[in-house]
Amino acid sequence: MRQHRYFKLTVAAFLVTLMLALMGGSFASAYGLMTIVFRGAGFPAGAWGHVISGLAGITLFFVLSVPIHAALHTFDGRRRLLDDAVNVFEKLSRGEFDVFMPSGHYGPFDSLVESINKMARDLDSMEKMRQDFISDISHEIQSPLTSIQGFAALLKNDDLSPERKNHYIEIIETESGRMSSLSDNLLRLSSLESNDSPLSKNEYRLDRQIENIALTLEPQWRAKNLGMNAELDGLTLFADESLMSEVWINLLHNAVKFTPPGGEIMIALHQKGEEICCHISDNGAGIAPEDQIRVFERFYKTDKARDRSLGGNGLGLSIAKRIVELHGGRIELKSELKIGTTFSIFIPS
Repeated sequence: MRQHRYFKLTVAAFLVTLMLALMGGSFASAYGLMTIVFRGAGFPAGAWGHVISGLAGITLFFVLSVPIHAALHTFDGRRRLLDDAVNVFEKLSRGEFDVFMPSGHYGPFDSLVESINKMARDLDSMEKMRQDFISDISHEIQSPLTSIQGFAALLKNDDLSPERKNHYIEIIETESGRMSSLSDNLLRLSSLESNDSPLSKNEYRLDRQIENIALTLEPQWRAKNLGMNAELDGLTLFADESLMSEVWINLLHNAVKFTPPGGEIMIALHQKGEEICCHISDNGAGIAPEDQIRVFERFYKTDKARDRSLGGNGLGLSIAKRIVELHGGRIELKSELKIGTTFSIFIPS
């Protein structure tokens, strides 16, 4: 702080000295110039010569001070920018991301200020995502852990009947499977987002892949008496067949899970220009508009109570979206409450 104050006093003294020297030089130069002019044109009467020389000196002083003033303004802008930026970076280093530097106060450095503000906003957003992720993963782990611990403690009771023991063991196995699935999905999503696993592409029949997955899920949709209708054009896709199968498994499994008994699921596959389009539709409860923009977020569930009873950890759609994006495609969602939902996948052919 003392060094900073000394620096300010030094700069102030230098500026005063510079302005006094500029003023003296301006008046001296103007007097000499007017003397030369008066010798050729004649000296004015009385004190007018001194007045004119003084006005010339003032004019010359202001003309010469303009670039100096601009330089000082730039220097002041740099100094204020440096002070404020250091203050912002100190807060960021302490984890305080809710900082802001007002634009319009730093002259030509406003673009740099906007970049600093954007960096702070991005860091703040990343911190909130990190906190949400920790909260979500803790919640997902806590539920099965509580069940496992509770039923494991009950198994210590020697008076339990074999049927009751088997029931508790089945619950422990189910909850353990949920934790294993969560771990696998987190690792898969992390690998996809970091691009650690390169795509292993080959050419295969996409219609046959989707048909086989629908048949694999047949026990589930037949148990709910669901209609499964498919219109699949014979199309070939050059893609990672294993990863793409996860897309169809996730989307079809969700359609079966959230379509009420007696409902209907429709799959349509066709070529549209230079893209292959697949639409997976159901006539289930639909998704509310405020939830539609978030369904692809990891751990997001439109109905937490319903999802908990049916299983799932809110990562399936995140994984499907990332896989499609790795293939240069996109997923779109259309849904209406009490009417149904359609997921549309577009992949370059």
